Amino acid sequence: MELTDLTKPKELKVQDIVHHLSHGIELPDNTVDQLITGSMDQTVTGIVVSFMPTQQVIEQAVQLGASMIIAHESPFYNHHSTTDWLKNDSVYTYKRNLIDQSGIALFRCHDIIHRFEPDGITDGLIQDLAWDTYVSHQTAEFDIITFPEGVTVRSITQQLKERLGMEYVRIAGDTETLCRRAAILVGFRGNGHTTIPLVQNEQVDLIIAGEGFEWETPEYIRDAVQQGKSKALIMIGHAESEAPGMKLLTHKLAESFPQIQVTYVKEQPVFKIF
Repeated sequence: MELTDLTKPKELKVQDIVHHLSHGIELPDNTVDQLITGSMDQTVTGIVVSFMPTQQVIEQAVQLGASMIIAHESPFYNHHSTTDWLKNDSVYTYKRNLIDQSGIALFRCHDIIHRFEPDGITDGLIQDLAWDTYVSHQTAEFDIITFPEGVTVRSITQQLKERLGMEYVRIAGDTETLCRRAAILVGFRGNGHTTIPLVQNEQVDLIIAGEGFEWETPEYIRDAVQQGKSKALIMIGHAESEAPGMKLLTHKLAESFPQIQVTYVKEQPVFKIF
């Protein structure tokens, strides 16, 4: 009878990582979280974590010898990762072939991390901004920040740019508006049905959002300012608002699985300004 070597570390499989991430999480029936490429029984020798699994991120994962990528968004240009409509597209084909030939298992971690308590994506942004002590209220969709002393939108904008390493943000309203309470909404949560009630119900002076329809919240802020109300909006970008959460996840995975290399890969901003 062959004895088990108890000193030999157990091989990690993709399913071990997925089960660790999803433990205690109840996902919706229409969840987009899935293993998009690879198989659950693959051995994990290294993990790359990213916000968006871009061509550059995948190439870097290959260079690092990582066998798994955990990404917040889909690699294939739509929320539900469907590919039938892309089958004759050369960009999709090139990218898909690279993933398949490298043997990388790519797992989408979108709904899971948003169901952490607190929301793992929002928490990452708050920590990067060093605003932990300013959080006065948390929900599944937004955090309320209460500044002990009023600060201007201009000052908050400078903090955002410096602490997140951003070249620019977009602002609606007066940059000299004095802000005591702000609402933070990551990703695509910056639409009117979510943000506008916060102005009345939470008495916020400022909305900080990733992105949203330009004809909703920005136009509401424009009208509010025209009516003499001191309100403002800062749009920082979808990736810029959510990438910090994936960086935080990287640190947590590295602590949970010290036997493998877990690397966060930050992509360059998709837009340039001229």
